[in-house]
Amino acid sequence: MPKNTIFYELFEEVGTTVHNMGLMLKQVVHEPEKSRRTQYISQLEDMEHRNDDTTHRIFTELSRNFITPFDREDIHALTSALDDICDFTFGSAKKINFYQVNPDDMGIRKMSELIADATLEIKIAVHELRNMKNLRRMTEAMVRVNSIENQADDIYDLNLERLFETENDMKTFIKKREIYQAMEIVTDKCEDAANVIESIIVKYA
Repeated sequence: MPKNTIFYELFEEVGTTVHNMGLMLKQVVHEPEKSRRTQYISQLEDMEHRNDDTTHRIFTELSRNFITPFDREDIHALTSALDDICDFTFGSAKKINFYQVNPDDMGIRKMSELIADATLEIKIAVHELRNMKNLRRMTEAMVRVNSIENQADDIYDLNLERLFETENDMKTFIKKREIYQAMEIVTDKCEDAANVIESIIVKYA
């Protein structure tokens, strides 16, 4: 195994950003004051841009280093999956802002809580990659992410049904549906990242 720890350091940085963005999205959704929501969304944008820089650094290191801590394709896949989580998390907040939707909605709030939970598990698993000694905790994190993604599917279906039955304004229906979809995709991307981590565990643990 290479002595250079740069990949672990960069992945840990991204893992922390992933969770911080999940927490910030939850703050956006639970903030009743529009001006403060806008500030939080601006902070999310800054996080997303910083993560783009870190992602670029990982790809640069990948092209620069012949020896890597695990397969190059796994590094590429995990980097892309984590970046997707950040992109779609920010994208969900952007839709709330762009559509001028009040996020005081049962479905949107529940989705934000699931995203915060899923990103925490991703952060934990990513930080365990450096040593891979706590395999039980890593495996538990993967199981939880999978469970959260299934819950998000159910929440999406139930709230879309509720929206269809109770929302008479078609514009509002379409806006909220798109926000539900964007947030559900975040949990899908968390599951994608979990699957890559699971593949790495199988190969190297």
